[in-house]
Amino acid sequence: MASYISHVTLWEIAIKLTIGELTLQLPFPDLEKKLKEDGFQFLPITTTHITAYSKLPLHHRDPFDRLLIAQSITEGFPILGQDEAFDAYTVQRVW
Repeated sequence: MASYISHVTLWEIAIKLTIGELTLQLPFPDLEKKLKEDGFQFLPITTTHITAYSKLPLHHRDPFDRLLIAQSITEGFPILGQDEAFDAYTVQRVW
């Protein structure tokens, strides 16, 4: 089974790097190459994901997490995260 990483995750990493909440051991532009080398495929944000996002109940207010939840529901993928608020949605949370 392929492993996917959402563009939402990369977007959030870029923001956290910019505001100083995160550091990486490699330059951000090299992250895509490293993830591909590690076998990840990228999951883009589609209008189907955004439509699912717009229909989610407000159990969780973080827009990045909500978009990841919408992608998880739409694609039928489990979601990796330790936030128990994810459990309020019809997703399989791993962690």
